[in-house]
Amino acid sequence: MNIDILCVGKLKEKYFKQGIEEYIKRLGPYANVSVIEVADEKAPESLSQAEQVKTAEGERLLKKLPDNAYAAALAIQGRQMASEAFAEKIRELATYGHSHIAFIIGGSNGLSSAVLHRADFQLSFSKFTFPHQLMRLILTEQIYRAFKIIRGEPYHK
Repeated sequence: MNIDILCVGKLKEKYFKQGIEEYIKRLGPYANVSVIEVADEKAPESLSQAEQVKTAEGERLLKKLPDNAYAAALAIQGRQMASEAFAEKIRELATYGHSHIAFIIGGSNGLSSAVLHRADFQLSFSKFTFPHQLMRLILTEQIYRAFKIIRGEPYHK
């Protein structure tokens, strides 16, 4: 299985990078995981500019999204699920011919309506708002956990 994590902005924090790299390494036996970053926009000064920022970032994300990928957008209004249900979702996608999954994480203003419209699925990890940098780490950990659940293997922290 191929998994892309499309995200806005460069990750600067060393501790986030190290955590993500560790989970991607652990995922090696289960899937090929790629993190694809697109440039972020300058922080908006007003709410109307926030929409323009999301639109510009969304266009960049959509250009990097493979046509054949099942797109899962991370969005607060998306479906919340337990780790076991998330694992079952990934297992079902693989079973029914979706060998390429792209998870999309927006920037600090969220995802554009165009990205949300293109998404095959919207996933929410919580009603809380998380920094998009932290969400990358949480997502990679949950993908790893999902594969351990799918394979019936113990999860070691």
